[in-house]
Amino acid sequence: MKDYFAGDPRTNRERMLAGDLYIADDPDIARESQRAVRLAAEYLAASVQNPETARPILVELLGFLGEEAVIRPPLAVDYGSYISVGARTFINFNFTALDVAPITIGEDCQIGPNVQLLTPTHPVEPQQRRDKLEAAEPIVIGDNVWLGGGVIVLPGVTIGDNSVVGAGAVVTKDIPADVVAVGNPARVIRSI
Repeated sequence: MKDYFAGDPRTNRERMLAGDLYIADDPDIARESQRAVRLAAEYLAASVQNPETARPILVELLGFLGEEAVIRPPLAVDYGSYISVGARTFINFNFTALDVAPITIGEDCQIGPNVQLLTPTHPVEPQQRRDKLEAAEPIVIGDNVWLGGGVIVLPGVTIGDNSVVGAGAVVTKDIPADVVAVGNPARVIRSI
């Protein structure tokens, strides 16, 4: 295997958070991911058995959970700790947030079922794929954004305040504030 990191003293986790290439199956990163899987499972179970105990588990899982924010289980995350959800945001069932890079969701958002926020990027070069290298770019969802069911947001995308993204859209590029966007790839169809 080629030494991609010669002269780089950072850990794989540090490289990951910086958006640089890192080795995806690093043992320290795997432990952090396993913590997220455990907490997501506990959150689901608590939501069914004793809903009063569910929110503290979600607070432990996520980097930040604003007041009155709701996430309906199940949810799937890589780490959880790199996700910030603003106050009064509602996220429906089957939310997938691959937080290899930070994911920021603003206040007063409405996120439909089966939405995916995907920060990881994968190399095009075959050798880098064989060497299990990845990188990532952050996702930012502004305040008062609505994402319809099944929306997929790709790495590095920012969606501006007050925008609406229609169900099933695949967002490959930034969406400005105060617009409606639909389709695959998502495109702005009108201002709000």
